Amino acid sequence: MAAAKGLSASKRFLRTRVRTGLVRSRTSLVPAIQMTVCAVGAYAFAEYVLGHQGPLFAATSSLIALGFSRDPRLRRVIEVGLGCTLGIVVGDLLLHWLGAGVWQAAVVLLFSILLARFLDSGTIFTTQLGLQSLLVVLLPAPAGGPFTRSLDAVVGGVCALLVTILVPKDPRREPRKDIRKILHELAEVLRECAKAMIDSDSTTAWHALIRGRNCQPLVDRMRQTLRASGEVATLAPAHRRHRDELAGLEHSLEYIDLALRNSRVFARRLTSAINHAALSDEAIDSISEVLQETAAAVDELTIGLSEQSEGTRRAHLRRARADLTDVASRLHPKMLGVQRLEGETVVMLFRPLMVDLLEASGMEPEEARAVLPPLQ
Repeated sequence: MAAAKGLSASKRFLRTRVRTGLVRSRTSLVPAIQMTVCAVGAYAFAEYVLGHQGPLFAATSSLIALGFSRDPRLRRVIEVGLGCTLGIVVGDLLLHWLGAGVWQAAVVLLFSILLARFLDSGTIFTTQLGLQSLLVVLLPAPAGGPFTRSLDAVVGGVCALLVTILVPKDPRREPRKDIRKILHELAEVLRECAKAMIDSDSTTAWHALIRGRNCQPLVDRMRQTLRASGEVATLAPAHRRHRDELAGLEHSLEYIDLALRNSRVFARRLTSAINHAALSDEAIDSISEVLQETAAAVDELTIGLSEQSEGTRRAHLRRARADLTDVASRLHPKMLGVQRLEGETVVMLFRPLMVDLLEASGMEPEEARAVLPPLQ
């Protein structure tokens, strides 16, 4: 029986793994073709035009510079070129002073890695500097001298930049995908908090807190994506018109990040309020309704920030602002039937979250704060 269950679980895992792999391969087809053409083109240019023998670094540097990483490509190109050049310089100097051998290679590699970390935090820069210095010590110099590798790395990087400029992907696609994930998670955090209040279940509120904490890597990843997308929009003439939209997404992300942080504070306080039965039935009904309405407004905000059509985006952003304004105008303890101090704290902690969402939707800070009812 146990063996049959194990076999069934293995089959499910394999089916899921194959399905995921096929989807990933299909979405990577165009970038893979670009990387292949770029690598082969860089190799051919270095070999047939520059006359280098076996210019592997032209191909490898172009692959590293293009890659599937979310880091900006221009930074990767610079890291490859500088790391390669400095690595050769360091390797040649230490080879002259220490001679060739295994222990010398160990000293050179250690020194190169520490020097790279001193100069810059980039992983690719450290790898290239260490690798080149090690190759200088362990391998004979190629025909044309050791700096032909550095020139090959520059050729590969330039080819990668040309591909980025001439055949760019839409720089808005990844940020839109990321913002949908982040706002979906925020909406679910609010819905879980509402469910926790209705069911008087502090465990559900704690789960909402954990879910909110797990959103931070999504925010950090989107910041990386926006940097890379901004670089593409700057370099590629075909996408320069999208720079304002990307700047708007970056602006909204800052306030969404604050809203997520405030949602974690709110969920933590809500857990305590439920445990201490600090909310009356009237307060539970009204606050849970506010949470559900806010989650629905976040869904509108998601469409307003991630849709392709500018007209659709503006319409949903207007609707999101209107819905959020309606909810914010009711955020007063007395208006929500809250009577005890701990319940009032729950409402007070939700007010800054609402201001963050209003600002993420495009409202000015002063206007967003003015929407909240005065506390006198």
